[in-house]
Amino acid sequence: MTALNERTASELAQMLAAGDVSAEELMRACLERVADREETVQAWAFLDPEIALANARTADARRKAGAALGPLHGVPVGIKDVIETADMPTENGSDLFRGQHTGRDAVCVAMLRNAGAVIMGKTVTTELANGCPSKTRNPHNPEHTPGGSSAGSGAAVAGFHVPLALGTQTAGSVIRPGSFNGIHALKPTVGRIPRDGVLMQSHTLDTVGVFGRSVEDLALITDSLSDFSATNVSRYGDRCAELVSAIQPDILAPRFAFLETPAWAEADAGARKAIEGVVAGLGAQCVRESLPSPFDRIIDFHGAVGAGELLAYYGHHAEVSPHKVSALLKERLADAKGVGAGDYISALLARRPLNEALAALLDRYDAVLCLPAPGPAPRGFATTGSPKFNGLWTYLGVPCVSLPRLSVDGLPLGVQLVGKPGEDGKLLRTARWLDRTLA
Repeated sequence: MTALNERTASELAQMLAAGDVSAEELMRACLERVADREETVQAWAFLDPEIALANARTADARRKAGAALGPLHGVPVGIKDVIETADMPTENGSDLFRGQHTGRDAVCVAMLRNAGAVIMGKTVTTELANGCPSKTRNPHNPEHTPGGSSAGSGAAVAGFHVPLALGTQTAGSVIRPGSFNGIHALKPTVGRIPRDGVLMQSHTLDTVGVFGRSVEDLALITDSLSDFSATNVSRYGDRCAELVSAIQPDILAPRFAFLETPAWAEADAGARKAIEGVVAGLGAQCVRESLPSPFDRIIDFHGAVGAGELLAYYGHHAEVSPHKVSALLKERLADAKGVGAGDYISALLARRPLNEALAALLDRYDAVLCLPAPGPAPRGFATTGSPKFNGLWTYLGVPCVSLPRLSVDGLPLGVQLVGKPGEDGKLLRTARWLDRTLA
């Protein structure tokens, strides 16, 4: 029988709603796993068992009182430590914010609480959600990185500490940890999940994303974090869980456009062989495609936007409190000063024609299929891995999902799917089909 802490969030939500298990029982199972593995994995920036259990008991009390229950009632969720939580510190992985308690919930955390979720604790982030590696280790092999910057969230879900977690992505900080840790991960359309109360690194690129153990998990939590008011219905009109659950055996199999993307030269031989095997196995359902020549510059465009906005948000910290900023971040900020205003504006303006070209391709296919990383998680902790297979999609603001269906050298590697902006539900429906096909 599968242990409680190893079940999917979708399964747990049903069990909790039916009264087959209590939120406190589930939380205790998760905390026992943390006690066994945290010394090795080091996924948590803040975790107070008493606070976690008290939050779980509150959920149980609501159920016993006959209160209305949300779709995530009693389900534990880990929160990346760049996202504000009223009852826990938010330190942003940085000495600049050590001991900070804002006393506020980010909008996305408030939405989780309204959906009945139990906030378990704060997961480790890299410094200011940037590239300086964190203390977290990959639960599949602690000699390898879990990726970044959502290192703790990816490792906590993969290590069976918690069934769901929030992350953020400015380059590849959701999809890459999803791939490296062998779990399901979604970077939704930019803006779908509210960013109020989330540390800002780039107002153009920053996207709140989610980690889970199934496509259904991703749909469940994404719907709980989505605003379906009249003002948003035209942009985010699809309810992911409804589309994912609507799959029937007689529905036509989806079609995929395989793209090597401009980062293909950096992929290692094992990763290329693994993804080519998926393409070959899909046969006529997957067609090798290419995009117009401006896509050759898309990695540079993403870099220019990210560097310009990184400097605007963090540059003053390196000047005012240099002893609290890592050497790596100082180096990145120094490099960002070389990005001129013209380069930044040109990169912003290039998004529209590139999005139009991608949309034209996706008019003929259900999703783009590509690698989520150059290979599996690198050994050692000098880097969190290259985000070049992710940054181009973050730059375009489109939804992406990573499915844990490949393995290279005994380590996980995901399959990345990309969809049109606002069509997150359709992308997850397509992902569910592929996930089951490759399982």
